Amino acid sequence: MPVTVRLPRFALKGVEAAATGACGLGLALLVGPLLPTGAAAVMAVVAVANGVLSGWRQIYPWLSRRGLLAFVLDSTWAAAPVGVGLLAHVAAACTGGGGYEASLSRRQGHHVYRRGAHLQPGFALTVGNVISSAGDLSRPRRRKLITDHEAVHVWQARWFGPAYLVLYLAWTALGAVAGVALWWRRGRTQPLGKVVESCSYYLNPFEWWAYSRDGLWPPPGLLAGIGWRKPAVRPLADVRVRRHLEVD
Repeated sequence: MPVTVRLPRFALKGVEAAATGACGLGLALLVGPLLPTGAAAVMAVVAVANGVLSGWRQIYPWLSRRGLLAFVLDSTWAAAPVGVGLLAHVAAACTGGGGYEASLSRRQGHHVYRRGAHLQPGFALTVGNVISSAGDLSRPRRRKLITDHEAVHVWQARWFGPAYLVLYLAWTALGAVAGVALWWRRGRTQPLGKVVESCSYYLNPFEWWAYSRDGLWPPPGLLAGIGWRKPAVRPLADVRVRRHLEVD
């Protein structure tokens, strides 16, 4: 009779971590000759670190084209935001592990922490393929925030690569200046902080995109009469329903 050998779960995770790290290094070395020496070395380090950690936690859905694409982009084109995202892992470790949420991470293409890095209380923060400060994930609304909003930022970083953080931060800075000017022009009748937040954060095209995917455009925090009225794209909930109907 044939004998079936089953490896312990930790052994399987170890194999995937080693293989993912090695493949990430291979991709980085393949792309490296196109980059300056320093940048190529940094990309290789990020690809290995991300590969080992992501492989151990088994975040990539290898059986889908989307999962393979996510890994390739994280190891090459999107290495810059992924590298910054590695710092979010460190921040989570400093808060007792950050409350890692495997149910929203394993085979989902990203890491989710209930605690960790954040810029504003109550708001999640996504950098590279790491989502921090997800909050109380027993609440359906918080889980939807992760799957339909923050996960969009993960893919924005993959598509825009090294330009993503630059563009996001540039809009934040210029939007803040525009917010002050708008506040002054409107006669200083509205709270300055809310006007600046509306212009620098909510009207950021990356946020417009993510809030639209979440079916929350306009978002509650956006002051009335400021910015775009219509969503940038269809909500993901509608896309899923349409796909389900097409399959049926």
